[in-house]
Amino acid sequence: MAADDHEFGGQHTEIKLAIVEQYLKRYSAALHTWCDHVWYIDAFAGTGKRTVRVKAREGDLLEEPVPEQVEQRRGSAQIAIDIKPPFDRLIFMDMRHKHVAALLSLKAANTHLDISVLKGDANELIQKEIAWDGWKRTRAVMFLDPYGMAVEWATLEKIAATKAIDVWYLFPLAGLYRQAARDMSKIDTNKEAAITRMLGTDDWKTELYSKAKLAPTTDLLGYLDSDDTLQRNADVGALEQYVKRRLKSIFAEVLDPYPLPVVEKPQRFSLFCAISNPSAKAINLARSFGSDILKSTGRASRHRSGR
Repeated sequence: MAADDHEFGGQHTEIKLAIVEQYLKRYSAALHTWCDHVWYIDAFAGTGKRTVRVKAREGDLLEEPVPEQVEQRRGSAQIAIDIKPPFDRLIFMDMRHKHVAALLSLKAANTHLDISVLKGDANELIQKEIAWDGWKRTRAVMFLDPYGMAVEWATLEKIAATKAIDVWYLFPLAGLYRQAARDMSKIDTNKEAAITRMLGTDDWKTELYSKAKLAPTTDLLGYLDSDDTLQRNADVGALEQYVKRRLKSIFAEVLDPYPLPVVEKPQRFSLFCAISNPSAKAINLARSFGSDILKSTGRASRHRSGR
């Protein structure tokens, strides 16, 4: 494997990138007709490509066996570079040295484009740099595809405050329901802090949990013990809706999320589209693009899975 290989992915990766690519195409074409500057920002950009292992397939009466194959496919950064009409500026962020090196190579290979590569923690970069008067003349799409639960609520607040950026956020739903254990007593201080940092409030402790009366037990002396325990009252679907409500508290509009993966269970991610521009024109445009893409992707995915 080459030094800049970035091996990851599955069905959910193909779908999320297809959704984002369709949105970028429509967004760039539409906004270049009336906006001075149209940007793309990738906060966890990776290397611009990804290595995918395609499993071997046994032969049958009609087809020859196919050995395992290793393929190089485009990542989000390369997809954004390929969009026509091109973005006026592309900003790629990553904190991993080999990823940054690969992104710099992408920049060198595309000198006709205005590409910036920033090394560092995306939360720190965004929170320090994104406040800017130029957003009045600039619009952007940002892709947040974090490593684990890396995106901080303070980062989302800064993005929403620009009133200029559409965000596609692959929310790590599995990370939330693993950290937010069914039994509140099993959530240690580190997990509690991580959940609060991601959701921007500690109200989740009262909104997602309630007292559950356990069957009375007796101790060694025969005394009854019927203490209440806090249990999570939200299943995976309710957690997803809670996240949407939180996002809607800072963004002008949030579309219904796309659940990923489609076929495999349990659901591990929710792909959200959040719009920061409060104007009716911006909301209607993003809603039209996003809803149409998500619906068509859903139909295609159900067809492929035989449902």
